[in-house]
Amino acid sequence: MKKELKTFVIDTNVLIHRPDAILSFRDNEVVVPLWVLEELDNLKTYSDERGRNARRAIRFLDESRRHGSLSEGVKIENGSILRVMMSHARNVPFGILEDTPDNKIILTAYEIQQQGKRVFFVSKDINARVKATALGIKAVDYERQKVNIEKLYSGFSEIDASYENIRILRETKALPWSDSLPANHFVMLRNKQNEERLLTRFDADRAELAYVDHKMPSVAGVRPMNDEQRMAFDVLLDERVALVTLVGKAGTGKTLMAIASGLKMTLEDQRYSRVLVSRPVIPLGKDIGYLPGGKNDKLSHWMQPLFDNLEYILSVYKKHNIKNAEQLINTRVIELEALTYIRGRSLPNQFIIIDEAQNLSPHEVKTIVSRAGDGSKVVLTGDPYQIDSPYLDAGSNGLSFLVEAFKGQDLFGHVTLQRSERSRLAELAAEIL
Repeated sequence: MKKELKTFVIDTNVLIHRPDAILSFRDNEVVVPLWVLEELDNLKTYSDERGRNARRAIRFLDESRRHGSLSEGVKIENGSILRVMMSHARNVPFGILEDTPDNKIILTAYEIQQQGKRVFFVSKDINARVKATALGIKAVDYERQKVNIEKLYSGFSEIDASYENIRILRETKALPWSDSLPANHFVMLRNKQNEERLLTRFDADRAELAYVDHKMPSVAGVRPMNDEQRMAFDVLLDERVALVTLVGKAGTGKTLMAIASGLKMTLEDQRYSRVLVSRPVIPLGKDIGYLPGGKNDKLSHWMQPLFDNLEYILSVYKKHNIKNAEQLINTRVIELEALTYIRGRSLPNQFIIIDEAQNLSPHEVKTIVSRAGDGSKVVLTGDPYQIDSPYLDAGSNGLSFLVEAFKGQDLFGHVTLQRSERSRLAELAAEIL
């Protein structure tokens, strides 16, 4: 029985999110409205990620054009038919004005549906999907690289253990473990009889659970206050774990622990040459030139939350006679960098911290992590439920995608932090507001 052909009408933001998204719709018809090309044309001169993706999408369409007429339809490598068309919709539904590119793109999908075809309008824009649905068009999000946030890997589990296993672990600091677990997965072994609990991390190479010290010493003056923070410090301070993700709500200590670990491993252990810190408050590629001062002065406006953490660390960190954050920056122990300038760099032997990583797309995360040179460690922190980008959500952002993509890799460690230690007020606000 011949499969019914589907027609996917692609919104501009999908191509900005992923320039090769057209290839995701195998053996169907893909329509790019002419107005999408107009919007790509307006974006192509931008120096940020949007501009780069716009140019890549345009090049893809230009390459397809060479194989036939886009207006009539060109067969592309995934077996789909690609068409570019402009809406000539008659009997435009009442209330839909043809005065914006968004409406013109939606009306293209409406016109195709009026021809009797099975149409899906694909957009990252929630409002555009609502408009399309109001017109009776099936509207969907672009869900490739999207994860189920409700089932996001936590990096931790609790397992009942016998008294004998608890004894072996307590005495030898390791317990052979044959059950399948992701590498660097944390396990809390508990014995119900004596209510003893021991925290461990799975060593995939040795197939054993390694004991995690519950009396872990302070790190650059910062002491872990709960088991989740002990897990975080355990992978942050392990130089064999080159990529770490810390996910949690406000006040769980994600950024504080990352910076403290970076300072310890740079200043005390001399494992890394410097701590490189960035955050995507500045949209990738956005010029910071309009702010006064030099680069660090400009970045300080965006990095103030990081300075707050640094000031706290330095208030309790008495080693190396460090007086303030500016001293660390001036001596290049810590370097602040705009994310747009990380692209194209190779960053060897550095402790790299990307804060608020939930505001990055999967492609942007790939760009950043792939900059890590030999001997570097990359730490991404964020809260997938606190996203500023209009086209990302808890399941489609780069941080969530990275957690699921790297789960089980021996150089990757992840901790989901639930408990806020900032203050009772901060924890209550995160829970009920």
